[in-house]
Amino acid sequence: MAEQPQPISPVKNFFAGGFGGVCLVFVGHPLDTIKVRLQTQPKPQPGQPPLYSGTFDCFRKTLVGEGVRGLYRGMAAPIIGVTPMFAVCFFGFGLGKRLQQRKPDDILTYPQLFAAGMLSGVFTTVIMAPGERIKCLLQIQAATGETKYSGSLDCAKQLYREAGIRGVYKGTVLTLMRDVPASGMYFMTYEWLKNVLTPEGRSVSDLSVPRILFAGGLAGIFNWAVAIPPDVLKSRFQTAPAGKYPNGFRDVLRELIKEEGVASLYKGFTAVMIRAFPANAACFLGFEVAMKFLNWIAPGL
Repeated sequence: MAEQPQPISPVKNFFAGGFGGVCLVFVGHPLDTIKVRLQTQPKPQPGQPPLYSGTFDCFRKTLVGEGVRGLYRGMAAPIIGVTPMFAVCFFGFGLGKRLQQRKPDDILTYPQLFAAGMLSGVFTTVIMAPGERIKCLLQIQAATGETKYSGSLDCAKQLYREAGIRGVYKGTVLTLMRDVPASGMYFMTYEWLKNVLTPEGRSVSDLSVPRILFAGGLAGIFNWAVAIPPDVLKSRFQTAPAGKYPNGFRDVLRELIKEEGVASLYKGFTAVMIRAFPANAACFLGFEVAMKFLNWIAPGL
């Protein structure tokens, strides 16, 4: 069984989660850019080397060719979306926990925490899908040498003009396939590690900053261990020309397996895992700091 501070407040989770999400983006966006470029780079012609030989080669070429700003390309979309997205994510987790409690002091099991985490993944897809679509398109356009979009708002306008709301939300099913199980793993792992790392006789709410960072970082790694294959499919599908994959993710999966093998489902693995620990450590630390502040200024909320 998992020990949790009581009572659970979805409202406080909402505000603290938004702050945690902002912390995550600032720390993790450069490696997210590398991940997307590795996942979406074109297949090299026979006898030609790939555009990027790996994570560090992609990082070097991006830094040399575009400077530090290149690593933060497309960040406006996740920054605009991340506060409400992570707010809704942590709200969904808090609500999922609350819904499974018969009494306010009930302690949830780890499967119940996993279920609550999955609910958070459903909640965030409405915000996450268009933000991911815009972010991926902006991240890859510099690598292709074309400048179709001048920024996040211009990208959203063009997508809507070309295909309506469906164009903006392209890849929603794959976003759900990625985020629902991954969010369950994310939150369950974090709660489990917090309990494991809490000294005997101490409250989990008194966990030290290094232990919160460690628990949050490992939770991010567990999250992405589940999320990488559908994330690769999502990135390919969301950045593909209109009509390329008429049957959706099944066509993407079939093409990847046929042309590049099963290992292609783990493209960007190194970049993801390097990013996962510090970004999610920052996210959960931001969440815990914000939660303590909210408990101080509004204890009855």
